[in-house]
Amino acid sequence: MTTRLFHISDVHFGTEDRAALDALAAAVAAERPAAVVCTGDLTQRAKRREYAAAREWFAGLGVPVVLEPGNHDMPYYNPWERFTDPFRRFERLRAAVAGGFESPDVVLVPLRTTVRAQTRIPWSDGVVKPAALRETLAALEALKGDPRTIIVIAHHPLLGPAGKRRNPTIGGDTAFTRIAEAGAHAIISGHVHVPFDEQRRKGGQVMRTIGTGTLSTRLRHDAPACWRVIDCAPGGVIETHLRLIGVVPPVI
Repeated sequence: MTTRLFHISDVHFGTEDRAALDALAAAVAAERPAAVVCTGDLTQRAKRREYAAAREWFAGLGVPVVLEPGNHDMPYYNPWERFTDPFRRFERLRAAVAGGFESPDVVLVPLRTTVRAQTRIPWSDGVVKPAALRETLAALEALKGDPRTIIVIAHHPLLGPAGKRRNPTIGGDTAFTRIAEAGAHAIISGHVHVPFDEQRRKGGQVMRTIGTGTLSTRLRHDAPACWRVIDCAPGGVIETHLRLIGVVPPVI
């Protein structure tokens, strides 16, 4: 037996793709995955009406939901709230819809890669602050000896595209190495709107990096709207495949 997760990201309520959302909801109803994991950018501008739409949709899925915020999930038009309490709206949503997720096969560990402000432009790229990394590493330390597959979830990929010299995620190289050293089997993310599944190496460590596309109309690089199915068994066994919107999956 395995535990099946549906990994989605970058729903961007406000510019969402309704056909993609309907397809995902229909698949959830038919297959009943153990959880839907969304790695950020639930909204486009963190407006209250966008969060309300996200709340209604996630609550209607009827399965446990695991959420991590993205850079679009902090207030865009309210600078005071962005700087004083940037995740208030996100945390209210998570409290309302995110049920507890437990599995004998896999455990999910969050890593916060979004920050309220940066000393560079654009602010959309990722930053792994030391405090955020320490929190994730402490959770991984507590899992030492746990036989389950350990997956870290974050909004931004920790490493840039293979072959590119510049890593857009500040602190990502160090975070990748430390998290791999700490025993994580994989890290899943979104942000780039382009799916990938790669074994990456950094600092003498190897770890699997898995990304999914968007469920919004904000498509990039000819990548279609999609989500990823992740099947997990203990001991780092992970199998994934993409579900492309408009393509009927085979019976599994």
